[in-house]
Amino acid sequence: MKIKALRTVLTLLLLTSVLLGAADYCIEDSLAIRAGAPLPVGTWVQIRPRTDAIPADTRTKSTYCASLWGVIPLKQIRVQRYGDIRLCPGGMPFGAKMFTDGLIVVGFTDVDCTSGTRQPAYDAGIRVKDIVLKINGAPVGSAENMGKLVAASQGKPLEITLRRNDEEFTVTVTPTLSHSDNVYKTGMWVRDNTAGIGTITFIEPESGAFAGLGHGICDSETGALMPLSRGIVVDVTISGIQKGQSGAPGELKGHFSSGKIGSLLGNTHAGVFGIMTSLPDGVKEETALPIALKNEMHDGEATIFCTLDEGGICEYTVNVRKLKNSLDNKNMEITVTDPVLLEKTGGIVQGMSGSPILQDGKIIGAVTHVLINDPAKGYGIFIENMLDAAG
Repeated sequence: MKIKALRTVLTLLLLTSVLLGAADYCIEDSLAIRAGAPLPVGTWVQIRPRTDAIPADTRTKSTYCASLWGVIPLKQIRVQRYGDIRLCPGGMPFGAKMFTDGLIVVGFTDVDCTSGTRQPAYDAGIRVKDIVLKINGAPVGSAENMGKLVAASQGKPLEITLRRNDEEFTVTVTPTLSHSDNVYKTGMWVRDNTAGIGTITFIEPESGAFAGLGHGICDSETGALMPLSRGIVVDVTISGIQKGQSGAPGELKGHFSSGKIGSLLGNTHAGVFGIMTSLPDGVKEETALPIALKNEMHDGEATIFCTLDEGGICEYTVNVRKLKNSLDNKNMEITVTDPVLLEKTGGIVQGMSGSPILQDGKIIGAVTHVLINDPAKGYGIFIENMLDAAG
């Protein structure tokens, strides 16, 4: 009798565990709704505020509790409320030149010395993607400055402060005299700047605030998000197209103009953000469009804005499909259907990242990635995720 009761209890526990796991998977970590709209209430899962105060202003973040039948707590979710936000769609190319907050470690090399070869930095515990912040307590500045400090060390130990996964720590590195060129080295490669071409997603006409890319600017070797110290935005002239094909993504080719047209203020997984010094031609308050939240978009036809040549911004047709429980900046699948775009580029190419996606007269997101084996397909990010990252 006791064994039967134990089996029953274990079965109920197993079923409860499976049910809770399934519910946790199906419930997203964040929810976006319109200001003043009620929270969704389902048959099985209910979402209720943690307090009696329900914010109703135009853009408020709050934490809520999702529970099973309103009784069993499942998880906490973040609720973002949006008002009537209107933004001017982009589609124009831009160039970004950014300098990092610290130096990102991109690799290591052997230092040849009289006793063989060594890698002082690696041996001290430094790893790829670490961010070098200080040497002997002073900000390191540029990669060039770090090289000078190491060369001038005369082999004396250096206290190097780094950041890894948002945590700072310090290691002691003793530079080694290179036998081949008689210079002290740590055997560590670092990077302090990068530049690239992308597409602007939207501009807020009153403030000149803008967003672009739909994904962050990452180091080309490590894939790590570049920590932004400062950056500028410059105008770009598209000079050619390398058509995409299976296994080889295409690319928009262009050259930077000398003048600065804006400043970069943020580099996040959901795109880059900044301020324009002046609004581009054609961008004004009356051209602003409303945004659509992810629960307001639908699978089917949409359009994207992008610039491929001197003809300026053009609109091209695509199909979009919302992905469930998607992460980061791959929230929807995009299939290019426009014959003109397919003929010119083969689909989605590098440089088109950030191209705004419109559906039913609303901005729903931006292009972020291309599928390597099928350039006619790619991914996009929800506009609400970009706004959330912008703060």
